[in-house]
This record gives sequence, structure tokens and C-alpha cells, in this order.
Amino acid sequence: MSKEHYIVGLDIGTSSARAVQAKIDGQTGALSIIGASEVPCFGLRRGVIVDIEEAVSSISSALEKLERMTGVPVASANVSISGSHVSSLSSHGVIAVSRADGEITENDIIRCVDASQAISIPQNREVLHVFPKTFTLDGQSGIKDPLGMSGIRLEVDTIIVQAGLPFVKNLTRAIMQAGCQLDDLVLAPAAAAEAVLSKRQKDLGVCLADLGAGTTGLAIYEEGDLLHTAVLSIGQMHVTNDIAIGLRCSIETAEKVKLKAGHCEPKAVNKHEEIDLSRFDESEEQSVQRGYVAEIVEARMEEIFNMINGELKKIARDGKLPSGIVLSGGGANMPGIVEFSKKHLRLPSTVGAPQNINAVIDRISDPSFATAVGLVLWGGKYSGSGIRAGLGNAVKNIMSHQGVARVRKWLKSFLP
Repeated sequence: MSKEHYIVGLDIGTSSARAVQAKIDGQTGALSIIGASEVPCFGLRRGVIVDIEEAVSSISSALEKLERMTGVPVASANVSISGSHVSSLSSHGVIAVSRADGEITENDIIRCVDASQAISIPQNREVLHVFPKTFTLDGQSGIKDPLGMSGIRLEVDTIIVQAGLPFVKNLTRAIMQAGCQLDDLVLAPAAAAEAVLSKRQKDLGVCLADLGAGTTGLAIYEEGDLLHTAVLSIGQMHVTNDIAIGLRCSIETAEKVKLKAGHCEPKAVNKHEEIDLSRFDESEEQSVQRGYVAEIVEARMEEIFNMINGELKKIARDGKLPSGIVLSGGGANMPGIVEFSKKHLRLPSTVGAPQNINAVIDRISDPSFATAVGLVLWGGKYSGSGIRAGLGNAVKNIMSHQGVARVRKWLKSFLP
């Protein structure tokens, strides 16, 4: 391995594109973030590309800004994927152990995880990730790592994350047209979880809610494994739209009002406090009560959190996760959101920011950079860069790349 190895995480969101670059020391394996960029993103709606030219321009701007900051060319990146087309399902795989003496090898584990993919998948769907949960060996369940054990019949329970093939195709094409190779496509909330969740939280049971502009992504963990994931097609942009309609002002002004004067709890603000909209836009002359703005925010946030609770109910975990809910994404910066979350989900709630990261850039500690930082950590952990955490992660690495690798190979045949 060379002395230095660079990894880039690119989070392409509905409203912003964020890129983070990290350097990995070839001797120690230590990862340090050396640059981060953020630019407005166009051409996406609710997490999916609707205008490929505008998306390519936004991606190029984010990568160019990052290169200017670090002085290191960006050749490839780990990229986030989101949108309501992403779904997950549970699966089960069974194999017979290959060796005559019954010892479980890495090849047996890979074959077992691969067997769990032997399910009927529509032609317009593609497997993004396969996450092994627990193994069962000759009836003994709850095994995390069967390597080196002895048995005859090996089984595995997995979570399979799928995405719509047309959306994967458009995103991959946009990345390539921006002059960047694709290392891996990673589900956005799973990437954010890498950056903000601790091992203890994942063991006890936790829900990561990535509050983006166009979507809200969920990744729920228990006993250290991914239990459920979902992407809701509603986000913080809907709050902005509601404010624009309620105050009869422009979207730009509504966004500024949301960030500067918004609050999730109307009772927590002074009902007599007035907001002069001319502070945000010189063409505006009206004044509105801050309590009215808070009521608009509360109504939409209540809808979002009711949908989050609905996903928890699907897996019988509503109000039952000891580590509660961790909020990331730009929406986690909304004042009053922690107390609002506690009240509506009946769970402990905190705002999660990238933790235990060696960086000289303060801005990556913002929750909005959780996914971009998580993509860098994902690349360091699963891409063979030397930062591995045992066989379990090696298996996840092999399996999570299979689906996307096939898509990339297929797409390259269409590119000049």
C-alpha cells in the first residue's frame, strides 16, 4: 500500500451536494478528513434525478470546490443514494458446508449470504446491499461469526436493500459525466449511521433519522445489525413550501425564515414576537407572528414524525428502542426538534453529528454532513483500504458491491 490513500464521499441531496475527502495513512491506517465542500444542488426532486444536466453541473461544482481546497484530484467517490424507490426486505439463505471435516470457511459464509439473494426480484430492481444479521449452524441460532466452527448446515438471515434500476442508472450516469468514477453506491441513512452511531447504540437498539430536504431516511439497528431501512418521500423542503404558502412569500424568503425564526414547538416561542420579513427580503413589507410560523412548522413536522413512527410500528419497535432516535441531516438543526421528537415518538432523542473524526474542518461536525462523512468511513471500512473490522464486514463488503458492480459494467457499455 502507498503511504497515503485518499477516499471521497459525495452526498447528492435534493437541495445541496456535499463532498468530503479523507486521507488514510498507509502505515497506521488512521483516517483524517482534509477537505469538505458544499454547493446548492439542482436537478433532483425527492432524492432522485429529474434533470441530468443540472445534476452533473452540481456534482462537478462540488468536486471542483473540494479539489481547490485540498489540492488533491478527485478520481472516484463513494456516492449516496436515496429516494422512495429504495426498499428493504428480509431474506434467508441455506447451504451445506463444503469441507468434509465440517469446518466453516469464508467461502461457505459468502455462499450462504449469496444464497439469500435467490429471491424473485423484478427486472427494474437492483440489489444495493445485502447485510447479514445472524447465522444458524445445525439449529444453533444467534451466531454472529461462524468462521472456524464445525457443522453440516449453515443458514443466514439477511436484510436485502433494493433500488429502482432506472434511478440507479441515472445517478451512475451523472457521476460518470461529471468526470468521476463510482467506487460504491451507498444507501444514505446507512452511510450516516456509520458517522453518528456508536456500537453500543446499535447493540441496544436505535433509529437513525436522516432529515433531508426532499426525503427522510431511516436506518434502524438492534443487536448490532441493521433491522429495517426506509426512505420517506417527504422532507424539510415541504416545511419551506408550507411557510411560503402560509406567509405568501417567495421560496427563498421562506427558507430564510425557517432557518432563522422557525421552531417545532409553538408554545416555546413568544406568541407576541413579530418577524419583519423585510429583514430577509427587501421587497417584503409585512410582519408576521413567530408563533404562526412555528404552527406551520409543527404541522408538517408532525406529519413527518407520524410517518417515522409508522415505520417503527411495522417492525414492532415503536417506543421500544433503548437508545432512542438519533437525528441527522440538515433538518436536525431545527430549533426544538429534540423535544418534539421525544414527545411524538416516545423515545430518547438526540441530534447526531459525526463523532470521533480526526479533522481540521469544523463544518463537518454539522449534522448535515453526517452522510458525506459516513461515505468516507464506509469507503475506509469496506473498500479494502486496510480499515476492516473482521470477517463480518468483509462479507458485507463483498456482497454489497455485487449488485452495483453489475450495474456499472452494464452502464459502461453505453458510454463513449
